[in-house]
Amino acid sequence: MAISCLLRHRDDAASARSLHAAANESTSHESSQAVPQVPTVGLGQALPHLTRTGCIYLDYNATTPIFPEVANEMAPFVFEHFGNPSSGHVYGRACKSALDTARQRVAALIAAASPSEVHFTSCGTESDNWAVYGAVMAARAAAAGAAGAAGYVPHVVASAVEHPAVLAHLTHLQEQGLLSYTLVPVDGEGLVSPADVAAAVTPATCLVTVMHSNNEVGAVQPIAHIAAAARAAHARLTAGGGGATSPSPSLSPSSSTGGSSSGTSGSSWRPRLLVHSDAAQSTGKVDLDVGALDLDLMTLVGHKFGAPKGVAALYVRHGTALPNYFYGGGQEGGRRAGTENVMQVVGLGAAAAITVRERRQLQTHMGDMAQRLLAAVRAQVAPAEQDKLRLNGPADPTRRLPNTLSLSIRGLNSGAALAALSGRLAASAGAACHSSGAASVSAVLRAMKVPTDYATGTLRLSTGRHTTTAEVDEAAGLIVAEARRQGVLAH
Repeated sequence: MAISCLLRHRDDAASARSLHAAANESTSHESSQAVPQVPTVGLGQALPHLTRTGCIYLDYNATTPIFPEVANEMAPFVFEHFGNPSSGHVYGRACKSALDTARQRVAALIAAASPSEVHFTSCGTESDNWAVYGAVMAARAAAAGAAGAAGYVPHVVASAVEHPAVLAHLTHLQEQGLLSYTLVPVDGEGLVSPADVAAAVTPATCLVTVMHSNNEVGAVQPIAHIAAAARAAHARLTAGGGGATSPSPSLSPSSSTGGSSSGTSGSSWRPRLLVHSDAAQSTGKVDLDVGALDLDLMTLVGHKFGAPKGVAALYVRHGTALPNYFYGGGQEGGRRAGTENVMQVVGLGAAAAITVRERRQLQTHMGDMAQRLLAAVRAQVAPAEQDKLRLNGPADPTRRLPNTLSLSIRGLNSGAALAALSGRLAASAGAACHSSGAASVSAVLRAMKVPTDYATGTLRLSTGRHTTTAEVDEAAGLIVAEARRQGVLAH
């Protein structure tokens, strides 16, 4: 049923029932004649505006184009449905109903127990910041005045390859004296060991945050095992209500620990442990089930799976104490003040519905395109030079995002290569959020100890819903030709 038609219902009860059903339907709909429509181009078909540029887009991990079906659902909220969702009149009710539908769709995408566990935010950085800050401040609030909590300073465990939205925020909060933190290393495939996470947990630990998958090399972390190991370690350390003091993290700059002493000397009070995962890169590429993963908090980002930039979500498990990050009105269940960005949220919900509908076909298509690209590059490199190629990340494809190739060509200047190809091939040399275009070694590749002559020649190639076989075949030729132009592969 058309969402633009649903929003015209005057009977609130009937409208709510229809919207609930629409959450699990296709996003295709009949729109108002007053609203321009984007021609629908589905899975495996090139978007016309990408084709017209003459530049092959293989940078889906940086951002996806807005899917046509998503744009069509958003359009009525530009031209017609302008009400404030907090208003009780018909204009407000239309937008409130749209928010409800989007919340149901996102909840279905991640198998949340209730749509009320989904909170809309402005971006992944806000969601990550809120998760970290909220967990820390919840622990500090619980400790305030509690017997045996004197001197308590929250402790956080994170991986060394987290997004800067986590790492920079940890550093900032540590500089304010609000926490201490420990960074757990990754192995040569970019994977975090659950045992290492468990070993980093202390009685003072209030949060473990490990990204679900890495945006550069595609390593999918064993989050369920990490959560189980961390909770078991914390329970063991705090059995009987605590009493042992938390070990103070090392201050050595070369260690994996950031921050100062945990400041828990003499403290016997212990916090509840929360587990958060940034799943920005995983959405749409692998299945997400917050219950199976045993997560208290999870970050989702719209522009990573076909929704617009400027909208994201934070899943907060029911019963999890998480202080507000914004204060003001009672929006988002009273947890995040500020009038909701209805148009963007509708886009997030529409993208979630597409992802649910196309789940298996979408994952298969992206994986097929990535493997075809890798095979095409290898086919054009002489047998004697195959050792110049290196695929970074897990060797087991089931432990890697299906769409992501971190491909190193020994001796290549990846920054110069991308600059030379920028009009014909869009890709990244590292994480788009902090890439300068220079052929420098990314923090992720350094953490994985990738040899420098490979690391500086690394291209991150990521396929998506609208990648075609013709595009990946042409892209392979462009990459090999540029490596030959630089003299690192023979003609």
